[in-house]
Amino acid sequence: MNFKKFTAIAVVGLTLVAALIGCADQKKEDNTFTVGFDQDFPPFGYVDEDGGYTGFDIEMAEECAKRMGKEIKLQPIDWNSKDLELSSGSIDCIWNGFTMNGREDKYTWTSAYMDNSQVFVVKADSGIKTQADLAGKYVTAQADSAALNALNGEEFADLKASFKELMTCSQYNTAFMDLDAGSVDAIAMDIGVARFQMEGREGEFVILEEPIVEEQYGVGFLLGNTELRDEVQATLEEMVKDGTFAKISEKWFGYDVCTIEVSEDEE
Repeated sequence: MNFKKFTAIAVVGLTLVAALIGCADQKKEDNTFTVGFDQDFPPFGYVDEDGGYTGFDIEMAEECAKRMGKEIKLQPIDWNSKDLELSSGSIDCIWNGFTMNGREDKYTWTSAYMDNSQVFVVKADSGIKTQADLAGKYVTAQADSAALNALNGEEFADLKASFKELMTCSQYNTAFMDLDAGSVDAIAMDIGVARFQMEGREGEFVILEEPIVEEQYGVGFLLGNTELRDEVQATLEEMVKDGTFAKISEKWFGYDVCTIEVSEDEE
């Protein structure tokens, strides 16, 4: 065999090997379910004492991926960059106490799986009892959060105007430190996250009775990605029917938060 013929065969062989490796990598990638979440949003998604990711939504997503036969990849994201992460394909969905209300046309959603409220948290000794008492006060909310979006809306224009300033924070751990230090007077946030942050510190902070808004959580996908949404929706309904949803919910909240309706014909 001459050198040129040997070289040509070698090149073809290497090309074939590379193609097979590429196909294997693509197959593995196609079988990955990449979930985008805020790692500072307990009890829905956060870093535990061992440095791993945990939370109600994390457990739900892990169980869902297992049932779909997919390898889950938990991808912490900057909440401000969630749309870019989704549109670029870096993540397959946003699953992290993600408010549907006001975002219905921006994403393809599962049905709502949990009710939620946005509330104000203040120091117990602040003297703030109602939303009217927030006049002249410093209020903070997470950037691009449902609470911030609500307060920036027309419905709450007068309330916002009464504040000394509506500020933003990157995460609620920092917000609670600022509230404790007196740098801010109130935090606008999800009630579930508020309760988790206040656990064991109920005497230090209180939640104002009147909510800002009441809303629902869903799993959000890139607009138009109905195929993956349908697969996740069907899996969630399966988890509702066999009691797995309720079991995970009881672990994290002490009761079943599920709002997914499954018809009797499907049970």
